[in-house]
Amino acid sequence: MYSYRGTTTLVTGASRGLGTAYAAELARRGSDLVLVARSATALDELAAQIRAAHDVTVTTRAADLTDRDQVAALLRDLDAAPAPVDLLVNNAGMGPAGPFLGRPFAPNQTAVDLNVSALMALTHGIGTPMAARGSGGIINVASTAAFQPMPFQAGYAATKAFVLSFTEAVAEELRGTGVRVMAAHPGGTDTAFFDGTSHSVDPRLLDSPEYVARRTLDDFARGRSASYPGRRLNQVGSWLPRFLPRTTTAWITGRLNRTLGLDVVHATPAA
Repeated sequence: MYSYRGTTTLVTGASRGLGTAYAAELARRGSDLVLVARSATALDELAAQIRAAHDVTVTTRAADLTDRDQVAALLRDLDAAPAPVDLLVNNAGMGPAGPFLGRPFAPNQTAVDLNVSALMALTHGIGTPMAARGSGGIINVASTAAFQPMPFQAGYAATKAFVLSFTEAVAEELRGTGVRVMAAHPGGTDTAFFDGTSHSVDPRLLDSPEYVARRTLDDFARGRSASYPGRRLNQVGSWLPRFLPRTTTAWITGRLNRTLGLDVVHATPAA
């Protein structure tokens, strides 16, 4: 069992939603924290709350991870820090929604920059010294969206499919090195992910971010290579696309997203 106590964990997208839940749960388990997000004010507020509740060290780094120069600067700062990062939680992500050709392209490019490019850069920049030390861990937060094409979330699902494939490959490369890599696949979670769209979900169908965070960290501690940190239906749902023709899967998910209103969204939020 992996023990979080006395380690240092970096969490991206820490200023709200699932990232805040990961930070709080890690602190409860005794891990010092490096919290990364765009908003310095939100990070400082969260850090103060965590310090008041737990005896851990909390460092904040305001950075826009869609900016490659800021990612590079963050990695330089981490190289100069007195304590190495023992665990990286690549949580930051965004989800453009709506018809691909009926919405501006920019949010899709931003999703690739954040969900793919920044995740890869941090995995490489922080994972390389882990491999040299022969210890460490990386949790890449993908999604149940990774397992099938999703009309009206085409760019988002594609980025998460990349995270799934990339994480599985790197995990195998690092097998036996002392560095463990795990992909987490939460389903619908009660966060602000779809704020600003016409989409709404019955809260009874969503998992709480606190529950997802606990389950993710439990699975990593147990040595699992994949985590489905939500209700059992999420994992079962990820199996079905493996047995259906791809066109059938796309038709099913497209019909579902039309029913949910994702074909008529009016804005694309970041998370």
